[in-house]
This record gives sequence, C-alpha cells and structure tokens, in this order.
Amino acid sequence: MNFSWSIFLDLGLICAALLIATFIRSRVRFFQKFLIPNALIAGFILLPFYNYVAPRLGMGSEGLENLVFHLLNLSFVAMSLRGMGMKGAGRRIFSSAVTIIIQYTLQVIVGFGLTLLFIYTFLPNLFPSFGFLMPLGYGLGPGQAFAIGKGWEEFGFEGGGNLGLVFAAIGYLWACFLGIALITIGRRRGWMDPQLAAVIERRRLRTGVLPPKEKRPVGSLLTTETEAIDTLSFNLALILGVYLLAYLFLQLMTYLLSFAGSMGTQLATNLWGIAFIFAAVIAMIVKRIFRAFKIDHAVDNGTLTRLAGGCIDIMVTAAIAAITIMLLTRFWVPIVAIAIVGAVVSTITIFWTVSRLFTDNRFTRAIMFYGNLTGTLSTGLALLRVVDPDFKTPVATDYMYGTGITFVLVIPLILMLNLPGYWYTTGRIWYLWATLAIIAAYVIFSVVSYSLLAGKRAYRDAGSLWLKG
Repeated sequence: MNFSWSIFLDLGLICAALLIATFIRSRVRFFQKFLIPNALIAGFILLPFYNYVAPRLGMGSEGLENLVFHLLNLSFVAMSLRGMGMKGAGRRIFSSAVTIIIQYTLQVIVGFGLTLLFIYTFLPNLFPSFGFLMPLGYGLGPGQAFAIGKGWEEFGFEGGGNLGLVFAAIGYLWACFLGIALITIGRRRGWMDPQLAAVIERRRLRTGVLPPKEKRPVGSLLTTETEAIDTLSFNLALILGVYLLAYLFLQLMTYLLSFAGSMGTQLATNLWGIAFIFAAVIAMIVKRIFRAFKIDHAVDNGTLTRLAGGCIDIMVTAAIAAITIMLLTRFWVPIVAIAIVGAVVSTITIFWTVSRLFTDNRFTRAIMFYGNLTGTLSTGLALLRVVDPDFKTPVATDYMYGTGITFVLVIPLILMLNLPGYWYTTGRIWYLWATLAIIAAYVIFSVVSYSLLAGKRAYRDAGSLWLKG
C-alpha cells in the first residue's frame, strides 16, 4: 500500500538518537559535567547522517525543517495555555521583559553593525540581514532563526534558514559550556546563595536519569475520566485545536493583505515566519475563554509542560541535524566574528544588568537569562535546575510571564529584520535608515526602562561585572 513514511522516518531517527543520547549522557562524564542537553547530543549524532548518508538514500532535510517550524509553534501554544496564577510580581515580570529586550537590542546592534562593516570592506555582496541571524539563533532559538532565515531566501539569501540553525547551534554550545563555567565562577566569587551551591554535585542532575530508588516527582495530573478521554489526549487536542485557529487566522491575514499588492503579499509571507507569536497570543485568548466559562480546571499544567518539553526536545534535535555543513565553510569569517562578539557582549551585559535590575535571586535569574538568551528555554531551564533544582524560586515563572510581554513589545523589532532585505533587493536607502531608526527607538526604550526599574542601583559601581550586596 502506498502510504507516506517520510515524517515517521525522520521522527524515528530523531527518537532513536534521543535514546542513544540519553544513554551516552548517563554514562559519559564529559557530558554530565557540562550538563549538555540530550537533544543537543542527539542532534550532533544525526548531523553527519543527514549531510552525507541521507542524500544517498533519497532523504533530504525538508522533513526536519518542517518539524522545526511546527514543533516550535506547538511548544509556544503549550506554554501559553498553562495557567500560572501569581500576584504581586508585576515589577519582577516587567524587569524580566526589559532584560530580554535589552539583550535582543544589543544582539541586533552587534549583528547588524558587523554585517555593515563586512559589506563596506571585503564582503560587499553579503546579505545585509546576515547578522540578524545571531540574535535570532541566540535570543529566539532555532525555530525562529530557521523560519525567518528561510523567509529571507525569497530575497535571494541562499541558505538563510540553515544559517539560522548554525547560529542557534553555536548558541547552544555557548549556553552549555560557558554556562557551567559561569556557575563555577559564581560559586567561587560568592554570587550564588551558599545553600544552593551543594546541589551542583548531585549525581541525578549530571546523569539526566533518576536513580532507581529515588522518589519520582509528579510530572502531570489526571483531569479527565480515562474511559471518556485520556488527559493527555484532551490537552493534546487543545494544543492542536489552538494551532488550527492560528493557521486559519494567518490564512485570513494572507487573504486580506493580498489586496495591498506585492508589498502586502510579502508582509503576509513574513507573518508566517513569526507564526509562533500569533499561536501564543491565540492560546492566551483561549485560556481566558476557558477561565470565563470556568472550565480551565480540565487543563493540566503538568501535562502541557511535558508536551511542550517533548516538542522542544524533538525540535532541538531536528534543528541541529538539519544544519548544512557546507554553509559553514562558505561564510565562516562573518559567522565566527559575529558569533564570538555577540556571545561576549551578551555574557557581560546579562550579568551586569541583572545584578543591578533585580534584588532577589539575582544569580539564579542571571544564569537562566544567560541560558535562554544564548541557547533556548530548554538550556536556560537546564542551567536553572543546577542552582534551583526544585524550582522553589519564582525565576522560571517570572521569565515565562516576561516572555508574554516581550512577545508584544518585540513585534516591531522582528518585522524590522526584513527591512534590510528590501534595501538589498530594491536599492532604496530609506529601508536602511528605517532599520537604524527602529534600532535607535529600542535603545532609548531599553535605557529608559532599565534606569527607571533599577533606580539608584542602575549605574552603581559601573566598572564591576557583578554588583555586590
């Protein structure tokens, strides 16, 4: 019978690699020491296969690219549907959002600034949005980097999607390896709460598998009668139902924008690249509706978290495996320069700003921000669990609420990333000036917001990486 097996071949290979990676992580001390996520290990296991073996078997990376795009959107739906009641945390949440936006702005400045430097020196044909792939890969993650980079291929940027995955992979390496080094530095310099320092050596955090006699934490709860519908099925149906609404909304926007001519059609194409934002917003609206009708008790946060985690693990593995190695050799100079400078700037400024912007759980917040803003939420949570293994602090919750605010505030910034592409294809210089004007607006917003929130601490002991006390 002529059924299509392509998606299940890709999923099967990914899951097999995840199982192998889990075994490797539980046995090899190197991976335990640096707390490298299993999905990252699995991705690099599959990387040579999809570059050198799969093409000979008639398999391409298109299936992986589709998985990255859709699983990214589904993970945001799952996280946005979770109900996390929390009062009195407005300042902390907005401070989290401001910290994220500061990093996005700095990474955009570094990426775009170095790209312009290359264009006006020895790489005149470099695509002007090239440097934006660094903040996309570091700050937003592989899904967004691939989706938006893929959209730039319409402008003539060959391999834009795969180059986005390259920067995301480099960001993972920064997050994992340097993240553990920063935790060690924090312990030695007294930045970390001494009571939390001892948990770093706990074996279960390094192997990634709970010992047989250790008490199992509860990951999810039943909210439905299984004979009617399984709780997992109910929550999965809710996620996919919201995703269908997001698809229909984007189809409607595409139809309406088509009346605006070629410009509207191009804008509609770009909106599909940031489908994760619309999916998350629609999920928040659905959550509100459930609360209004008093049926939100049927939604289980634990199950949604497990589903989001599963999407992220598969997505990260697929994203790494889909990297095209040939692109590394072609663009190695700008990749290395932008990746290193971006990582150094982010590392310094995250610890500098967080130590002055927050007054509680400062190092815990800094390490999670670092993991998220160079890797993804999964690496951020992995680093957070080193210093806060049971999530007793509000750091993770504050970050999640902060990203909700960030989604709205960064939409102009994300749309701005396409303007250099129009400059590249039309030669109209005003697209460049518009880009610089929007970046300047975000710089002003970042400086003013930071100064108001940090108050007297904002620039105290400015020469120190970490503000003590």
